[in-house]
Amino acid sequence: MKSLMNSKANIFLLTIILVLIISYTAIAQIVQPVKWSFDSKKLKSDEVELIIKASIDKGWHVYSIDLPPNGPIPTSFHFEESDKYELIDDIFSSEPIEKYDNAFEMMLKYHDGEAIFKQNIKIKTNEHFIIKGELEFMACDDSRCLPPEYVEFAFDIQGLTAQQQVDEEEIKIAELTEIIIETEPGEPEEGSESLWAFFLIALGVGFVGILTPCVYPMIPMTVSFFMSASNNKLKAKTQAFVFGLSIIFIYTVIGVLVSVLFGAETIKIVSENWITNVFFFVLFAIFAASFFGMFEIVLPAWLTNKSDKQADKGGYIGAFFMALTLVLVSFSCTAPFIGGILVEAATGQVIKPTVGMFGFSLAFAIVFTVLAIFPSWMDKLPKSGGWLNSVKVVLAFIILAIGMKYLLVPNQVLDWGITREVYIAIWIVLFALMGFYLLGKIKFAHDSPVNYISVPRLVLVIITFSFVLYLFPGMFGAPLKAVSGYLPSESAWDLDEIIMESTKNISVVSTSGRTSPALCDEPKYADIFHLSHGLQGYFDLEQGMACAKQLNKPVFLDIKGHACTNCKVMEKNVWSDPQVLERLRNDFVIVALYVDDKTKLPEEEWVTSTFDGKVKKTIGRKNTDYQITRFGVNAQPFYVILNHEGKELTDPMAFEPNVDKYLKFLNKGIEAYKKLKN
Repeated sequence: MKSLMNSKANIFLLTIILVLIISYTAIAQIVQPVKWSFDSKKLKSDEVELIIKASIDKGWHVYSIDLPPNGPIPTSFHFEESDKYELIDDIFSSEPIEKYDNAFEMMLKYHDGEAIFKQNIKIKTNEHFIIKGELEFMACDDSRCLPPEYVEFAFDIQGLTAQQQVDEEEIKIAELTEIIIETEPGEPEEGSESLWAFFLIALGVGFVGILTPCVYPMIPMTVSFFMSASNNKLKAKTQAFVFGLSIIFIYTVIGVLVSVLFGAETIKIVSENWITNVFFFVLFAIFAASFFGMFEIVLPAWLTNKSDKQADKGGYIGAFFMALTLVLVSFSCTAPFIGGILVEAATGQVIKPTVGMFGFSLAFAIVFTVLAIFPSWMDKLPKSGGWLNSVKVVLAFIILAIGMKYLLVPNQVLDWGITREVYIAIWIVLFALMGFYLLGKIKFAHDSPVNYISVPRLVLVIITFSFVLYLFPGMFGAPLKAVSGYLPSESAWDLDEIIMESTKNISVVSTSGRTSPALCDEPKYADIFHLSHGLQGYFDLEQGMACAKQLNKPVFLDIKGHACTNCKVMEKNVWSDPQVLERLRNDFVIVALYVDDKTKLPEEEWVTSTFDGKVKKTIGRKNTDYQITRFGVNAQPFYVILNHEGKELTDPMAFEPNVDKYLKFLNKGIEAYKKLKN
């Protein structure tokens, strides 16, 4: 009997442990990257500054108090009204970062690391009282957004008489209120990956820069300088190494100077200001005009001559000045590359200019140094000729096309009204002209006659015109994912949506061959919400589940938000894929649950959360509570495939920009549903 009781006790204990483990696992997925603290500073006997501070985990950000309409949810503060105090002026915040957001197509302000908000109040009573209120904020990182969160606060305020007796400098009048929930282990920052990518791009640009008329002919001249300067081959090769290292040093110093002189904050301001973006576009246009042959960008002759005289002295100092002479003489061809790298670097981290210049110079150093060590390899190089100018002209077309992206910010800020179709039309014209140039149908002043088309030139012609054909569907709403970062977001003119709008009441055929109506009944909240790409679905879970059962289809649950940047990115870049769109349209009943909608629910639809015990009175709060209590997750976007009973058919998916992986997720859910049916 005793052993039986012990056995039951052990089973009970194991059950408790299992429940605790499951609960901990669920809670661990509830991300809380922002912690709030509350303090104050006394300004006068009747005036107090309330200080609200946000400590933001690395990689996350919260939006500013000042955002344009139809954007993300701003951080806001709501103080309960009272006749015992009054608010003085508007709430003040620390300086936010301002950046153009492609998903929302607008300039947005946000805080990362730390944000401080201050509100001055005037005390109007001698009595002790409490200032109560609630703050609302939204946190995002590079791959997900959290639903709006609400933090209640209370400031314990002494009356006027009591306050006159305390220290005039500073008092603490608020209890620290923190949300202490362990966050998920931080994912590796994308910074190091982006720096590596930028380095490789700069390295590639450096190799292309060698193929310009100002640089390529200098290869044999430079190599012969080292081979003839010394009868000692070892010494000549050592000088060649010094020459290569000097090239790297000179260019990298330029990058370091840009990083040091401007700094991180200035780089952000410069890159995000519409005036500097217009300047960048003009700069790229000047570079392109120079490469077209309109004029040459040259340094003063005395600077080149001085460096050349120092190079004639020979030795290791001569090798350094030979490198400096190469940099100065080739400036007319390398200026667009250097300028382009530094401008691109201005949109990123403070170390980017240094990394870019190092990558660019490394390409020069490798080519010149290797050929100085193995001069016989020069015999295998193509001879200089008219093809070098063709390289410059082709690069001019590309530089002009890339420079167009710097008009995105001023176009938005100044409301120029340049649509995506206009951008694409300009690109089509530019690359079509480039194709005709490669065919020899267009000639510039310094071009040699094109008597025949070589195989490499033919390959470039094919690539160029193929790219032009790729761009054409973009005029009619195609996403053009390969170049979407250089274009404004899709306009409202989306043929897919037009087609779906005109066929709303027409039956559709699923991949199983079964014909079924698009929807079972009119979706609840259809006047508030809609799905992208003309898709049809529901915005209430119970209604969607009932329709899925009637149509015998699985449920595609899309937990999202109006202000969820990455939800928009997924819909723009992944849902627009024809195969993904076909699956969503025909093989699922879509249920979209918005977590940030503030529409009030009728009282009979209110729910009391089992997670925090609070009553959820709006659509957004109810959907947020459902996501947390049902899936133990609070980040968006979040996608789940369910059967009619609400059972998960496959592992849920969050932000996933890879179309193939997303398609695999959908197909896996469909297969699991078919197996369950059978």
